[in-house]
Amino acid sequence: MSVNQHADSELLAELEPTNVQKLQGLRWSLSFDVSNQFFVQLTFWGSIYVLFLNELGLNKTQIGFLLSLFPFFGLVALLLAPWAAQVGYKRIFQVFWSARTLATAGLIATPWVFSRFGTRGVLIYIAGIMISFALFRSTAMTAYMPWQHEFIPPGIRGKYSATSNILISLAGLIAVSASGYVVSRPLGLERYTILFAAGVLFGFLSVWLQSHVPGGRPHPLASDRRARRSDLWSPLRDRNFVAYLIGAGLIVLANGALGTFIPLYMREKIGLSTANVILLQNGTLLGGLLSSYLWGWAADRYGAKPVALVGLLLTATLPVWWLIMPRQAGISLYVALAIAWLQGTANLGWAIGSARLLYVGIVRPGKNSAYMAQYNAWMGVIGGISQVAAGSLLDAFSGFQTVFLGIEIDSYGVLFIVAFVLLVASILAVRRIRAEGRLSVGEFAGLFFHGNPILAVESLIRFHLAKDEPAIVTVTERLGQSKSPLTVDELLDALADPRFYVRFEAIVSIARRGPDERLMKALARVLKGSDPALSVIAAWALGRIGDSRALEPLRQALQAPYRSVKAHAARSLATLGDLESIAILKHQLEAETDLGLQIAYASSLGRLQDRQAAPELLRLLRLCPDTDGQMELSLSLARILGEEARFIQLLRGTRADAGTSLSQAISGLQGLFGDIPTPEDPDRFLVAACAESLAHDDMTGGADRLAALICAVPKDAFEPYIDLILKDCGDWLATYGCERIEYMILAILALGSVAA
Repeated sequence: MSVNQHADSELLAELEPTNVQKLQGLRWSLSFDVSNQFFVQLTFWGSIYVLFLNELGLNKTQIGFLLSLFPFFGLVALLLAPWAAQVGYKRIFQVFWSARTLATAGLIATPWVFSRFGTRGVLIYIAGIMISFALFRSTAMTAYMPWQHEFIPPGIRGKYSATSNILISLAGLIAVSASGYVVSRPLGLERYTILFAAGVLFGFLSVWLQSHVPGGRPHPLASDRRARRSDLWSPLRDRNFVAYLIGAGLIVLANGALGTFIPLYMREKIGLSTANVILLQNGTLLGGLLSSYLWGWAADRYGAKPVALVGLLLTATLPVWWLIMPRQAGISLYVALAIAWLQGTANLGWAIGSARLLYVGIVRPGKNSAYMAQYNAWMGVIGGISQVAAGSLLDAFSGFQTVFLGIEIDSYGVLFIVAFVLLVASILAVRRIRAEGRLSVGEFAGLFFHGNPILAVESLIRFHLAKDEPAIVTVTERLGQSKSPLTVDELLDALADPRFYVRFEAIVSIARRGPDERLMKALARVLKGSDPALSVIAAWALGRIGDSRALEPLRQALQAPYRSVKAHAARSLATLGDLESIAILKHQLEAETDLGLQIAYASSLGRLQDRQAAPELLRLLRLCPDTDGQMELSLSLARILGEEARFIQLLRGTRADAGTSLSQAISGLQGLFGDIPTPEDPDRFLVAACAESLAHDDMTGGADRLAALICAVPKDAFEPYIDLILKDCGDWLATYGCERIEYMILAILALGSVAA
């Protein structure tokens, strides 16, 4: 960057309000959005105005021409952008936003003009009003868009857009409902003027509200005319911006036409009443209202491009639904409302995603005036063409009628087909835009098809609303239960929470949720941390998740300064089946003097079915003083034998009825060793005698006969590790009898494994 460019950047930074001032002004901007939405719905942009023009007797070409005046005047941005920057965005906006509202007041006299001068006269009158309105509005928007780029912090643009759209949708619902009621009254054209008058009042209110928003001061740099001209055209050298203009232009070309003439389609072809046509706007607003938070949150978190493209993909389905929906049927209204809901959802996805893509990803700092001027001019040209072309197309094909695959295609059908082609082309164009974000469109869409997305979204909202520790702990648990990739960032936030039990619950929830690279790295950091309580649970979680990326952090944790962390790391490595850690665990076991850690290492080796660990497991089994440790070591030996499930089954059986359970188990050896006689009576056999003793709850006798059976079976039938286990079990049973039931279980399992 040159010295002059650096100085210019510093000067522009000084002109901007601080982030604190911006955040304080956002509530006024949101209030402006609400007030302006009432103006919009009650005047030029709702279904009301199109129906009003239709009642005046204007044809579709004339309606399209009148509505094209709004976007066509966007071209003034190219002439006025440098002047607006020099005078000040805020000053220009306030003056010309007031002027456009004043021009709108002329609509109130429309019924009188119509009664005096007829359709031709009223067409000229309305055209004059709309030209004035379009000129004033375009001048105001030339200043407003770079001003908005200035006063909304980039990091919360998605959140702001979502909040704004929620409030706008609520305001729209109220305005449309009231409009539908007024239009349904038998008041003639005067019912429209009532709405226009109310809209004008809201228009002036919006000017006052926006006056409280900071920023928009004059730019001294704009005084250099040569620099202004060069800067104005510089965005067209930005290939990414040009790609955006092409994609957005195709969308406007399709959506502009559809948005204008769908109300007439619903009344003329589908058979809905005027009041019900207006009611459809509520369906669109509800779709936007219910999806607004999700779109805005997703745009801030995952990037604008995937959000914009998903919204665009949904939008591309709309012409298809409109084409095939039932006509003149009892369910037509309900189908139309469903499509309107989808339309609101899709349009808002594109609106929020594309706005963030433009403002945050494409427009360069310090050049917002030039970029916005080019954007306004291009959108104006395309928007105007879409209105004129759509109206002309409908009139040109007014007599067209055919049936294809059972679908009736008329002039509106032709319009839908053209719109669908344009929307598909726009998708291809938008895909070429370079943008921030770590997810592709497919990956972004996949977020909503894993786990429980409904529970995830509900938990996300509750997470950010929760205040005290018990509430946040409960919500964190639900984040894990959703098993959705949508909750990753909130789980990371919970893991960084200063409250211990929130962090603890976050680790448990991450373990429930499943593998994710960022979550795995976060758990690895906790594992290395200074809090052994959290490190222990992190070691457990890494084992439970079952991902190979946990192996290296767990191996390193075997050198941790805390015994509990070492023990859990060893057990998690075994849970993950890490055969490469066998050598490390053996080394740790040989050097360790703590019995608890020795048990953890030996048990882990047993879970990994390391047969060479059998001697150490047997040694520790004899030394271990507590029942839980004895059972863990016995289970490890059973795992080496490949009999984990059988061991658990027998252990549970002995807790209910030891004699019966063991008797049935030893009877299963009848086919293997049933012909070995007892030492005292050749006519009796050891397996049967042992089973009989146990069946009569003679545990001591059963243990003696089991020890005798171990001594009597052929030694060449055993593998060395089985022989070792049997010999140790036999020695214990011969010395201590039935004192410890696990030796009897292990002996039976080892004898049974001879056959295997």
